[in-house]
Amino acid sequence: MIDAPSYPDPLGMSRPPTAQPVTPTYWQATAGTAPDDDGRLESDLDCDVAIIGGGYTGLSCAYHLTKLRVASVAVIEANQPGWGCSGRNGSFARPAIGRVPHADWERKWGAEIADAMFAEALAALETARNVIQEADIDCDVMPEGWLKIAHRAGRVAALQREGDLLRNRYGMAVEFLDAKRLAAEHVACGDGYGALRWPLSFAMHPLKLVYGLVRAARGQGAVIFRDTPALGLDKDGGRHVISTPRGLVRARHLVISTNGYTVEGLFPKLRHRLLPVMSNIVVTRPMTLEEKQAGNFVTSDCMSDARTLLHYYRRLPDDRIMLGGKGPVRATPRQMAAHRQELLRVIERKFPFMKAPSVEYFWGGWVALTPDSLPHITTAEDDQSLHYALGYIGSGVSCSLHAGRRIAEKITGQQVSLPTPLTAALPKYPMAAFRRLGQRAAMKWYALKDERL
Repeated sequence: MIDAPSYPDPLGMSRPPTAQPVTPTYWQATAGTAPDDDGRLESDLDCDVAIIGGGYTGLSCAYHLTKLRVASVAVIEANQPGWGCSGRNGSFARPAIGRVPHADWERKWGAEIADAMFAEALAALETARNVIQEADIDCDVMPEGWLKIAHRAGRVAALQREGDLLRNRYGMAVEFLDAKRLAAEHVACGDGYGALRWPLSFAMHPLKLVYGLVRAARGQGAVIFRDTPALGLDKDGGRHVISTPRGLVRARHLVISTNGYTVEGLFPKLRHRLLPVMSNIVVTRPMTLEEKQAGNFVTSDCMSDARTLLHYYRRLPDDRIMLGGKGPVRATPRQMAAHRQELLRVIERKFPFMKAPSVEYFWGGWVALTPDSLPHITTAEDDQSLHYALGYIGSGVSCSLHAGRRIAEKITGQQVSLPTPLTAALPKYPMAAFRRLGQRAAMKWYALKDERL
């Protein structure tokens, strides 16, 4: 049996973890050779824009800044580019912005903002497509499609209502599939009572996407430093000053894109505003031909169930099954090992045609939740040269790439009008010192609710 890893809680960190080894994942095992970066920063550096965080947001921001002719762009990453969730996520690019249900959008924000939010979600997916195409990134892009599957019979009606809303209110050509069609056209799930199929969404290889972004950004002139943590921030006149172990970075603009790995003590404007939550993934052995045929597992669509604490899954190109979900509150080896077994039981329940499945890869990573269940792509009210984009609520592939682009456009004076919920200041968690206790209670409640119907 593979060892269960442990992951230090970002809420308890006083400085970023530095020079950490690459987490052993299926993506890491199949990505090929990592591209060159600029190594470790060894001396002081002056630049136009400094970006803290070398994941999708930071790399996309650097790529788009260089496309927009910004002369000097530097990314500083405490570990390797894509070391966090950008290199180990569930691989789904969807038109998703946060976790506020579509049914609540118009009531919560009004019709105009609801329309703008939906348009921005579609734009985010288009940004993901465009980056991959323009930068010629070979990242195993799969055909488009996403199945949101009713895991209980009682969830079918809610999915049908959601489909009606998306078609009638937002003009999205979603289609409801009953259990028979789901089994005949996609996969015979053990808990598939029907599905809402989106025509827009795709899966890819997330670490290969990181590698492609590194090559593209550096190819246009950005510098990307690994093993270079930000240890302190200051302001000297009109320039931000970032302390690193071996040099100072001075920049006219500063972008913070650390998401689930944000160290609150470094960024006072983000203190008490994020909740890092563990998300875990298992990858099985390859299915046999007989197993694939028994389950009619022909779909390459992204899939997730209708739980609040959802599971997300897909068939990989080598016929393994990848499945992920929320991890334990405390990511100790013992709790991680227990959750690995829980995810294996979910595999057995969802895919009963796979006989004696085994887990060959298991890993986790911290995703960032926000109090309002929305990402924030914004500029500090009291400092128009300080920008941050983070809080993707576990649905960050397309949104983070898009956020990096939007911040780049903001810095270069492009005319971009984002919906106000995304540009508002990130709110604080009430009673922030007790975030983990609140998370534990919420997860128990949602787990009961998810299985009630």
